[in-house]
Amino acid sequence: MDLNQEAPLVDLVGATEARAQWERVGIRQHHGICVPLFSLHSYKSAGIGEFPDLLPLISWLHKVGFDTLQLLPLNDTGPNTSPYSAISAFALNPLHLGIASLPFIVEDSILTGLLKELQLLNNTERVNYAKAQPLRDFFLKKYFDDFSSNFLDTPEYHRFVEENPWLLGYALFKSIKSHCLWHSWTSWPEEIKNCPPDSYEKLQKKFETDISYHSFIQYLCFKQMRQVKEHAESEGVFLKGDLPILLDLESADIWLNRKLFNLELTAGAPPDAYSALGQSWGFPIYNWEEMENKNFAWWRQRLAVASNFYHIYRIDHIVGFFRIWGIPANHSALEGYFIPSDPPQAIEQGNKLMKMMLSASPMLPIGEDLGTVPPEVRKELTDLGICGTRVMRWERKWKVDQSFIHPNDYAPLSITTVSTHDSSPLQLWWTENSDEAKAYCFSQGWEYKTPLSTEFQFAMLYASHHTNSLFHINLLNEYLALIPGFVSANPVDERINLPGVVSDENWSYRIRSSVETLVSAPNLSSLMRNLIAE
Repeated sequence: MDLNQEAPLVDLVGATEARAQWERVGIRQHHGICVPLFSLHSYKSAGIGEFPDLLPLISWLHKVGFDTLQLLPLNDTGPNTSPYSAISAFALNPLHLGIASLPFIVEDSILTGLLKELQLLNNTERVNYAKAQPLRDFFLKKYFDDFSSNFLDTPEYHRFVEENPWLLGYALFKSIKSHCLWHSWTSWPEEIKNCPPDSYEKLQKKFETDISYHSFIQYLCFKQMRQVKEHAESEGVFLKGDLPILLDLESADIWLNRKLFNLELTAGAPPDAYSALGQSWGFPIYNWEEMENKNFAWWRQRLAVASNFYHIYRIDHIVGFFRIWGIPANHSALEGYFIPSDPPQAIEQGNKLMKMMLSASPMLPIGEDLGTVPPEVRKELTDLGICGTRVMRWERKWKVDQSFIHPNDYAPLSITTVSTHDSSPLQLWWTENSDEAKAYCFSQGWEYKTPLSTEFQFAMLYASHHTNSLFHINLLNEYLALIPGFVSANPVDERINLPGVVSDENWSYRIRSSVETLVSAPNLSSLMRNLIAE
């Protein structure tokens, strides 16, 4: 990269803390798509999107001129379906292990039969977790019994275990969780819930086989995801991961490191223009003082592990590193309060944490700074060289006249997108929020028409790729909506998550066409090229 040809953009990051990370990805315009891995399926995948399904998608992105693939979190969630409810900050989700790509399975008729049964689940309209999870678990346990001896004594496997000191605690936690039928660790017998150090080794011995199994599965997951990253690098495509700011209470990390967390409060968000009652997420908040006493070792390790797979990462709820909305137990979100409450102290804390994260990893961070974010926080992010997020329909002059901010006025240190996994897709927004859609059209000098026209959809997506932002990334289904037959006729079916609602519909969205169909569709490829053309 010739930085001299990009002097105006180089000046944006100057001597900021993120300068080295920017030079790795290039201080230039980046175009990408965002995909929940669970939504994909290929001819080989077994009931849900798998790591190998990303390989042809990456090659296709390179072909159409895009250079970034953003993913929703890939951490192990146990029986939960939300990718934002992880039971480990480090472990990958075995649901995404490409089992058809595993060696030796052709030698076992039971495994090949299970694989065919799982592949039939690719035909369901939504991901069928109830059927896929137990079948995949059965498959993997049999695979471990039959073939793990081919791996466990190899130098490669031993190196994997040595390089991942978190692995043993995670595998032990998951072993106990499974044995206890996934009941909360707070209800475990005292000698397990609060296992004293002198009994820890005895506990490991008791679950030795299960620990070996869960460690082995992580070895396979890491191997496949590293191959995905290597392929991305060969194609000039950057992988952007997603690191949820918080963890589920029912996680290995909290069970093992309780002093690093404040279990008296749960996190959420205060009321805003889109949520009059605020939000309560139910996740414990961090004990930053104790984290700092340990030199932020847990966070440094988390980022080091993530850098095995990603070049860029989304910092979920980045304002929470400056100040978090803490909610006392058995209280509503309205009864929460900011921690710390003092604005200068919040800026000082956030500055310290952002600098720690930048020094701990070669990955470029991009902040999810949506919701109630003080202007001082956004200025701090800019000064550090960290992008914020600009969702076009939400970028308004809220404290002035609520008019829309023109995309040409977005700051370069940002990512532009038309929607998120938590929002309605463009087609649904058009019908559910018609007043907003009309106002947006007026702000752009466009004519509002109903039903939603493909001309407007194209114009919105085109505009999203031609703002001043350095990154332009949209959900894949927003592009597919412009190709007949590629999305549901009912835009409600294209929604990924409806926040604040417990529903089987959440996180089960499946893209109708296989990866093979998508990457070989000439009209889709032509659309993608046209959207980023000058």
